[in-house]
Amino acid sequence: MTAAAPELPAARPILITGAARGVGRAMALHLARPGALLLLHYRSSRVAIEAVANEAAACGARAIPLRADLALPADREALLAEVHAHVRTLGVLVNNVGAYEATGLLETTPEQWQRVLDSTCTAAFHLTQGLLPLLRAGAPSRVINLGDSAADRIAARPFATPYHVAKLGVHVLTRSYAALLAPERITVNQISPGFLANSVGEPPPIPAGRTGTFADLLAALDYLLSPGAAYVTGANLVVAGGWNL
Repeated sequence: MTAAAPELPAARPILITGAARGVGRAMALHLARPGALLLLHYRSSRVAIEAVANEAAACGARAIPLRADLALPADREALLAEVHAHVRTLGVLVNNVGAYEATGLLETTPEQWQRVLDSTCTAAFHLTQGLLPLLRAGAPSRVINLGDSAADRIAARPFATPYHVAKLGVHVLTRSYAALLAPERITVNQISPGFLANSVGEPPPIPAGRTGTFADLLAALDYLLSPGAAYVTGANLVVAGGWNL
């Protein structure tokens, strides 16, 4: 387990999507502490999510796995219903799921396009919208969206195009929700990783001289969840070591 995370706003429950592996798993275990309630979404990795839940429990947290395919509207609705059944407030929502399919644009099928957009961008909208009553009840509360190091710019993206379009959409959602929800003490921010050690493909040249780590992202998460970030909303923290500047 990494260094202790800061106290979260009012110690409210936390929902993390895509918590079975990768960044989501790292965030879940980082936020696992005595008394914490973690709602851990997964799509198909039941064994993996149970392992995360067990590790979180060993840290004193209560962890509840929740299954859903976020590309499917019915599954998203079922997930929302489960969350509402388990908790009456929500302190933190982490929209972590991002579907990266390594396909060129000319080879991308309509089915691939829709699946990536729905699980990455539409899901962030649907869950945020559906959980607003719980976030309002838990205010001050935080929404953290996972972006991409180039999610704040428009450029040609001939490879993995649906992913980049979806992450651009997440960026617009982040800023839009931030402007609307600030009066309600709900901050909405984005963490945008660069090339990580578990990223697909060969690492590109990175000015910082190394690939990113989960610890780099967790430091950004700690800041956005800290009391000192209560006045920060609509921000995009690019954690990429200078890549994509």
